[in-house]
Amino acid sequence: MKLILNNILIFLLLGTCTYLSQAQTIQLFNGKNLKGWHVDVPEMDDSNKAQNSFVVRAGNLVSMGVPNGHLITDKEFSNYRLEVAYRFVSEPGNCGVLVHASTPRALYEMFPKSIEVQMMYENAGDFWCIVEDIKVPDMESRRGPKEEWGIVEGKKRRILNLTDGSEKPLGEWNNMTIECLGNEIKVWLNGDLINYGFDCTTSSGQIAVQAEGAEVEFSKIALTPIDKLSN
Repeated sequence: MKLILNNILIFLLLGTCTYLSQAQTIQLFNGKNLKGWHVDVPEMDDSNKAQNSFVVRAGNLVSMGVPNGHLITDKEFSNYRLEVAYRFVSEPGNCGVLVHASTPRALYEMFPKSIEVQMMYENAGDFWCIVEDIKVPDMESRRGPKEEWGIVEGKKRRILNLTDGSEKPLGEWNNMTIECLGNEIKVWLNGDLINYGFDCTTSSGQIAVQAEGAEVEFSKIALTPIDKLSN
């Protein structure tokens, strides 16, 4: 089913307009420090012994996985293509890139209001709705019974991706592209289209990466604004 749906989407997307950027790519992670970002780790609120979950090591941004939290851009963005190179260092686990992030700790007193693009090992490309929502083709088969959908605690917030087998083996670098244009979000992983959503309830916000239990390295987080439509 995923393969069939993916082929349909590729056909539809190839027939649409191509969006081109005239702007210079912005290196959100500069390879040296966390300039342009701020840390939101709840455990650090009450304990001066809690360690920062995000460090720079050998030119890579490292999410240590614990304590749980987020590294969030200081600036907000809209209409862009985000390129992320990442790998799980030694053990498979969970992580994600959040787009259109806004209100901090809006869910479970931890997650900012946003749409998460999942990076969890063997689940990369799933959407998670975090007090924001998005639609995809074939919603009920990918999200579950409609009456259980929702964007807050206890609701079905996960929307399955389109493909299996697009991730590299553990320890190898994955290249993820997230294109946010208006109220649409498209995701590619290692060249494969792995998700496409539309009618998102937001079209701008901050970008965040997670610390969610597993050590993950990022060698690249780069954003290219999209500002021209070409037929």
